[in-house]
Amino acid sequence: MELGDAIRVCFSKYFDFEGEASRPEFWWFFLFAGVVNFALTIVSNKLSGLFSLVVFVPFLAVTVRRLHDANRSGWWLLSGFVPVLGWIVLGFLLVREGDRPNAIEGAAD
Repeated sequence: MELGDAIRVCFSKYFDFEGEASRPEFWWFFLFAGVVNFALTIVSNKLSGLFSLVVFVPFLAVTVRRLHDANRSGWWLLSGFVPVLGWIVLGFLLVREGDRPNAIEGAAD
């Protein structure tokens, strides 16, 4: 999955918290959101805030789908509220390979 594909899929599944998201889908969207937010912060904090609001729900959705691919409940996302340890646990879950034996890395649902 390429950057453009990940952005398209994440925005097309704006409110879709079902199913699974591959590692490339999640990390490309993560990179896109981070880079654009950084660039907009340089231009205007208001634009950066508006962009953050626009990508907030699709980012939550792709994160929950990524956790599903790691065979975890989306509720594990709440572990991010625990400083340091929660971030480490959540990071580990988001980085690990999916548990589906026949999964093709990068294949969209």
